[in-house]
Amino acid sequence: MIIKSIVIIAFILIIISLGSALFHLVTYKNQEQSEKTVKALTFRITLSIVLFIFIFIAFATGIFTPHGIGARMHQTTTVPVK
Repeated sequence: MIIKSIVIIAFILIIISLGSALFHLVTYKNQEQSEKTVKALTFRITLSIVLFIFIFIAFATGIFTPHGIGARMHQTTTVPVK
């Protein structure tokens, strides 16, 4: 449950950062706002990379296991031999 909470919070922060960059891009067109836009987008990219690495490590260590159509396709089932 804690893994899902971390991922959801990270996604919310990514969306907020993207919205902040859009706001700074649209409102004013001077050098200061341009720097704020770049900082917001840099933060979003950094957070996205950290989230990807976190999910990859959680998957590799077995803390996070996929459950869905793709997970069912890769399950190995043993058929009893008569």
